[in-house]
Amino acid sequence: MALLPDAGPAKSGWGSLRQLTRYQWFVFIVCCLAWDLDCMDQQLFNVARRPAMMDLVPKIEANDDRLPDLMSKMTEEAVNKKEASPSMDKVMAAQFNADVATWSGRATSVFLIGWAIGGIGFGIMGDRYGRVKTLMLTILLYSVFTGLSAFSTSVFDFSLYRFLTGLGVGAVFAVAVSLVAETVPANARPYALGLLQMSSAFGNIAAATVSIVLGYMQINGQLGDFKPWKIMFLIGILPALLIVLIQRRLKEPTAWTDARAAHKAGTGKQLGSFKELFGDPRWRSRAIFGVLLAFAGVVGLWGIGFFAPDLIGYVFDKTFKEEAVKQGLAASEQATYVAGRKAIWAGWTSMLLNIGAALGIFAFSFLTPFFGRRWTFALAFVAAAGSTILVFWKLSEFNDILWMIPLMGFCQLSVFGGYAIYFPELFPTRLRATGISFCYNVGRLVAASGPAALGLLTAQVYSGYASPEPLRYAGITMCAVFLIGLAVLPFLPETKGKPLPE
Repeated sequence: MALLPDAGPAKSGWGSLRQLTRYQWFVFIVCCLAWDLDCMDQQLFNVARRPAMMDLVPKIEANDDRLPDLMSKMTEEAVNKKEASPSMDKVMAAQFNADVATWSGRATSVFLIGWAIGGIGFGIMGDRYGRVKTLMLTILLYSVFTGLSAFSTSVFDFSLYRFLTGLGVGAVFAVAVSLVAETVPANARPYALGLLQMSSAFGNIAAATVSIVLGYMQINGQLGDFKPWKIMFLIGILPALLIVLIQRRLKEPTAWTDARAAHKAGTGKQLGSFKELFGDPRWRSRAIFGVLLAFAGVVGLWGIGFFAPDLIGYVFDKTFKEEAVKQGLAASEQATYVAGRKAIWAGWTSMLLNIGAALGIFAFSFLTPFFGRRWTFALAFVAAAGSTILVFWKLSEFNDILWMIPLMGFCQLSVFGGYAIYFPELFPTRLRATGISFCYNVGRLVAASGPAALGLLTAQVYSGYASPEPLRYAGITMCAVFLIGLAVLPFLPETKGKPLPE
C-alpha cells in the first residue's frame, strides 16, 4: 500500500495532512483512540485517587500510637502562634489527612513504577513482535485492571491493581507513536504526531466529565450506596472494545516488516535489543539524555500538576462545609454534599487543565517547525515552571480556577507534545519502540519518586502549616525539576527537517 496518494506533489506544513491516504487516516484514528482511552484511564485515577484513599485509608483511632507525639507537636505550634490548643478531634483529622496524602502519593508512585516496567517490556515486544499485537495486549491489560480497581478493599490491593494497570498503560504511547511515525509520509509526520498527542486531551476531558456527572448525582442522592470512584474505575473497562477494531483492519507498517525480514534473512540487526541500543554511542547518548528530558516533564505533570484537584479540595474544603451547613443538611448528609462538591470541582479542574493541554500541545506542534525541537522545549519548560508556581502559590478563589488551571495545562502539557514529535526522530526503526519506551518509561520510573516526594513534603516537611499551605509549598518546591529538562537540551541533537534514522 502506497504511503502517499498519487494526486499532486507532496505538500508542506499542515497542508501535508490533506494528502494522507484513507488507510493512513485509519491508522491515525485508531492510534488516537488507543492513546485517548489510555489517557482516560489515567485521568480517572487522578480524579478518583483522593476519594478512594478517603475510603480505603484506615481511620485514626483514639488509641493510635502516633497521637501523643502529634498532639504535643500541634499544641506547641499553637502556643507559638498564640492560638487555642487543638482538640483531639482536630489532631486526629490532621493525621488522617496526612495519611491520605501519603497513600495518595504512594499509590501514584506504584502506578508509575508499573507504567515504567510495562512500558519498557512491551516497548521491546513492539519492536520484536509487532506494533499491532503489542497494542492489543496492552489495551486489554490496562482495561481489565482498571475495572478491578473498583473492587479494592484496602490501600494494598488498590495499589496492586494500579501497578498492574500501569503495566498495560506504559507501552501504548511508544507503540502508537511508532505506528503513526512509520505509516504517514515524512512531511506530515510532526503534524500527525502532534495531533496524536493533542487528542489525548479528549480522553482526559472524558474522565473529567464522568467525575462532574457523578458528583452531581452524588449530591442529588441518585447513586445510593455506590461510590463515584468505584463507578469511574468500572467505566475504565470500556477501552477493551477497541481491540475488535484493531484486530480486523490494522496492519504492521512496511518499515517494521522490512526490518524484521532483514533480520530473519541475516542481513539486518536485532530488533528491540538493549544491547544494540546501548552498544552504539549515538543511540546510547540519545537514550540517556532522553530519559532525563522525559523525567522533567513527567514529574512536573504527575508529581505536581495532576495534584491540582487535590489542591482544590484542600483550598475549598471549608467553603463546601459552610455551604452544607447553610443548606441545613444533617451531619451525615453534609459529608456526602462536601464529597460531591469536591468531585465536581475535581472534574472541572481536570477538564480545564486538559483544554489548556490541547492548546499547549498544538502550540508546540506549531512552533517547532520554526524554532526547532530544542528551543521549543526550552520555552515549554520555562513556561511550565512559571505557571505551576503561580497555581500552587496564588490559587485561592473559584475564579482563579477558570484561568490559572488552563494556563498550567497549556504550559505543562506542551512538553508532552514535544515528546510525541521528538522521540521517534531519535531512534532507527529496529529500536524505535524500544528507544521511545526507554526514554518515556525509565524517565517515568525515576519520576515515580515525584508523587511520593510531594506526599512527603506535604505530610512531613511542611506539616506545621495550616491546610492548604503544606501542599502549596510542596508543589512550589517540586518545580525545581523543570530545570533538569533545560539542562539536558544541549546534549541532544536538533532533528528539525531531518528524516527518521534507519
